[in-house]
Amino acid sequence: MNVELLGTAGARGRPEPGCRCASCAALRAAGGRFAPTRVLVDGVPVEDLPRRLVSGGYEATAPDGGAILVAAGPDAAPEPGPGTEYAAVLLDLVGRPEHLGLLRRVGAVTAGTHVAAVHVDHRVRSSRELGRRLDLWLEPPSGPHRTLLLGGTRSGKSAEAELRLAAEPDVTYIATGRTGSGDAEWTARVTAHRERRPAWWTTVETRDAAGVLRAARGAVLLDGLGSWLTSVIDAADAWDSPASVAPRLDELVDAWRATAARVVAVTEEVGLSLVPMTASGRAFTDLLGHLNQRVAAESEEAALIVAGRILDLP
Repeated sequence: MNVELLGTAGARGRPEPGCRCASCAALRAAGGRFAPTRVLVDGVPVEDLPRRLVSGGYEATAPDGGAILVAAGPDAAPEPGPGTEYAAVLLDLVGRPEHLGLLRRVGAVTAGTHVAAVHVDHRVRSSRELGRRLDLWLEPPSGPHRTLLLGGTRSGKSAEAELRLAAEPDVTYIATGRTGSGDAEWTARVTAHRERRPAWWTTVETRDAAGVLRAARGAVLLDGLGSWLTSVIDAADAWDSPASVAPRLDELVDAWRATAARVVAVTEEVGLSLVPMTASGRAFTDLLGHLNQRVAAESEEAALIVAGRILDLP
């Protein structure tokens, strides 16, 4: 089957005529132009192939008999046919990258499936950013592979971690933070994170992050090291001497080094914050700072997230 992409943009093209958003303005200034989505399969427009409507799009049959799953438009997630293995899928990866993970999970998309991003528009800020995301989703690294994402409060580090693993079929989410009982604001934060994650991800609420890392074989998201360290100190009732939990840090670093999984961990970059006024606060900051350095040293990738932008660290 030959899939030819004559255009991959939204219905109005990219940049959109008259749109003044940063994405469209930058592309226009660079002289770039992408035509609306138009796909030929063995020389035939995909919309002219025999089709069966499904929720979120349609299933087409190529001239050679291969099955193709097509998203109807932006934010559409076409439902796969039971037991169908597709030769090609044309998906809105900008808006629904997690749908690719689901299709992989149910076996509808395999290593032999041609995957293409269509309906691309200004929901992604640049062609460079689109390419970065597609690299993560279409050619993900296999384990063992470790990534550490650092950032301040509300920097977008958790969202970036989830984005990196969105197209994975099997993800274990290690939730290390407190549940928020009695704290309405914290509970709202936890709920927002939970609702943002794909429903088929496995959530594990545990302080034994090292045990999960040692046993995992798929993809793991550890969010995050700061809340994990807090829970470890709480469990040991060690706020008068936080350094006494150092063996637990050694255990975590050893498991991070030995894991066979693709792991993304989130942590706070404490080096940019004020020096705490209390001795326990300073001890915690020192512990987390050293833990971040040790985990980064054992990681294939590390990046600093600032205002939702990614700065790769060499």
